[in-house]
Amino acid sequence: MTTPWNDRFSHRMARVRASEIRELLKLLDQPDIISFAGGIPDPALFPAGRIASTYAEVLAEAAPQALQYSVSEGLPELRRWIAARMTAAGAPCDEGNILITAGSQQALDLIGKLFLSPGDTVLAERPTYLGALGAFNAYEPSYADLAQPPPAWTKLAYIVPDFANPSGRTLTRAERTALLDMAHERDVVVIEDAAYRDLRFAGGAEPSILALDIARTGSIEDARTLYCGTFSKTLSPALRLGWVCAPRAVIDKLVLLKQGGDLHVSTINQMVAARVVAEGWDSHLERLRAAGRERAAAMQTALARHMPMGVTWTRPQGGMFVWVELPHGFDGAALLEAALAEERVAFVPGAPFFAVEPDAATLRLSYSLPPPDAIDEGIRRLARAIDARMAHGSPRARAS
Repeated sequence: MTTPWNDRFSHRMARVRASEIRELLKLLDQPDIISFAGGIPDPALFPAGRIASTYAEVLAEAAPQALQYSVSEGLPELRRWIAARMTAAGAPCDEGNILITAGSQQALDLIGKLFLSPGDTVLAERPTYLGALGAFNAYEPSYADLAQPPPAWTKLAYIVPDFANPSGRTLTRAERTALLDMAHERDVVVIEDAAYRDLRFAGGAEPSILALDIARTGSIEDARTLYCGTFSKTLSPALRLGWVCAPRAVIDKLVLLKQGGDLHVSTINQMVAARVVAEGWDSHLERLRAAGRERAAAMQTALARHMPMGVTWTRPQGGMFVWVELPHGFDGAALLEAALAEERVAFVPGAPFFAVEPDAATLRLSYSLPPPDAIDEGIRRLARAIDARMAHGSPRARAS
């Protein structure tokens, strides 16, 4: 007799869905597909040699510590380095305000677990990061549009203020200030997802929301912004290293939750990262920015060259993503199916990035992995798939 497992799962599992992006990453193994799907760092830009030599150094000099259990808060020297960077960027704090997590994805999960009860409201942009919705959904919240007045029982406001995933959009100083005005007035906790903040390749940087919050309140201990950072986009995703910077009262509770989850992040990975970032980190970031600048420019040029009239897109100044809006009536999921079958090009349909009222006539393109020549060819293929679904006989015009 087959065990009816679905009858035994908790009610919250009805809210848990497979990540469409993670499924699409399987396509990367097919060499004839040009993929704009995952926000995947280019492995050629990883400091692989430095990482390899540092693992050898750590094992030679401190193997007993590196291979042992460690404290849940994270390696003290890595937390001190992060706190110094945060302080230099206008958010004064110390290592007691830092928790090392298994990527910023775990940070989002722990924050959801700490703050959300069933029925609480999370404010999110339209569109918003799909992984954040996946992290929060297990705690059974409701969602509302961040651009609208918050409803009662609003607990959290989630935002990617710099080069957002998926839109590529960056909040202005006025928008950051307005968000804090709302949060302080309505007693809402702000989650600042800063995964792409170090990847600016054009324009001037805005202060982090946490920095603005501290300037307003006078201390990180009185701020209501929780800053989530990561090394996944800058050092290596496989190290699984992120962090939360927040008031100590919040960090203390997150530490307890982390102890119940995985005890701590890999000790040796933290020790290696602490040594790698201690020397030449800013020059490494400049290398990443130069590559992003070149590839983003290639995608903007290709979109302008190939896309038919009626297709619009964002023009980010950093990060990894361009958000594309298709003419009314298009379905991004149906277009993906056709584009894969007919043109061997992949992207992420836009609908899953909406917590409420999804817009199917959208899609996300990532320029972080393909080289410029592949970007042009991939966009040409995608435009051809879109053209094939537009009205027959309509003149072919280019977007301005």
